[in-house]
Formats: sequence, structure tokens, C-alpha cells
Amino acid sequence: MAQVKSNKPTVAIIGLGNIGSVIATNLVKANRNVIVADRNAGKANELSKKLGRLAEPKDIGAAIREADIVVFAVWFEAIKELLNKHAEELKNKVIVDPSNPIAPDGKGGFKKIVDEMQSAGQILSSLIPKTAKFAKALGTLGSASLAGAAYQKPEQAVLFFATDDRNIDGDIEQLIRDNGFEPLRVGRVDQSIRIEVFGDLHEFGALGRTVSRKEAIEKLTSANIAG
Repeated sequence: MAQVKSNKPTVAIIGLGNIGSVIATNLVKANRNVIVADRNAGKANELSKKLGRLAEPKDIGAAIREADIVVFAVWFEAIKELLNKHAEELKNKVIVDPSNPIAPDGKGGFKKIVDEMQSAGQILSSLIPKTAKFAKALGTLGSASLAGAAYQKPEQAVLFFATDDRNIDGDIEQLIRDNGFEPLRVGRVDQSIRIEVFGDLHEFGALGRTVSRKEAIEKLTSANIAG
């Protein structure tokens, strides 16, 4: 059955691992159309059948071409490859990066694979086509919290985002709300390090848990005062 078209920007989720699958599931719960794509086409077909008519499977190239917003829910290094491979299709798109520049450390944990003061957001935003727009978003919580804390009551949990393009704030905020969270902008992309793993506003950093909007603003305010 064909998708029921929405007047909201079309979203493509590229990569259907833990994070990508949860994002797609949350959006469908909000009655939002999604295009799902993975290098393993079987994953996209399987998830589409599970989620129903609002989720349409496509190959990666077609998903990017047909979307307004492209969420790269894959590893940091894989995003770099995809940005290069699909540079032409990504022109004029809104690119959303939930990634973290990390890899297993061989001791059961993770380590950064870029310089200590660098962020995935800053590196990837420098690689996008000139006519594309970039947001760091949807990655401040692990997959378990992204699923379990979605649409929580009475106060929704916060998902932070960062972008240099204020004219896409509304699209990113709506994308976060349709995932079941309260959006809160932390600033420009140079603040991405704060909302990546080990950052002060990440679940697997100093934040340590989900927070409400009031708690998040308090943390932002105290950090600004301390800075």
C-alpha cells in the first residue's frame, strides 16, 4: 500500500541498527512518513513490514534523492563515506548527524577516534555539499533511552541539537518532537562536542541520564556561568 503523504518534510533514515530503527519507530508512532534504507536491503524490507504503510523501504541512493531530511544513523566513518559517495544527491538536503566519533577500546569500553577537542559534528559539517544544511541531533541518548523515554509523561525528556542554520531549527525541532522528545538547541555546530559521547550534555558523559527541559536549561545556564 502506498504511503499516506504528509505536509511535513520527508525523512529518510539511513542505517537501521539500534539508533536508526528506534528513530524510524518513534516517527511512525507520531504518524510521520519515513523512508528506511540500509546497505542490507533485507533490513529495510523487514522494518517496513513491521512498521506498516508509513515506512517505505528504498535503496540508499533513492532514499536520499526522495527525502528532504536525511538522518545518517550509521558509524561516524561510514557517514564520511556516504557523504562522499552521495554528494550530488545530498545537495539542498537537510543532513542530520546523530553519530559519535568512537570505537571499542579493547577493554570493554569506547575511545574517541578523533582529537580530544574535535567533534563528529564539526568534521562532518565540513564535508557536506555547499547547498546542504547540517544539524547535530538525535544522538544525545543511547538507543535504550531513545526508545524507552520517548513520549514520557508528565514531562518529556530532552534531546539536544546544534546547527549553524537557524532557518532549519523548526524542521529539527519538529523531527525531535515527532520522536517523542522536547527539543533544545545548544548553539552552533561548534558545540557538538557537548552532545556527543563523553560530553557534558550526553547520556554517556557528564549528563548521565535523561533530563526534563527545566533540568536541561539549568545545566546549560550553570555551564555558561562557570565558563
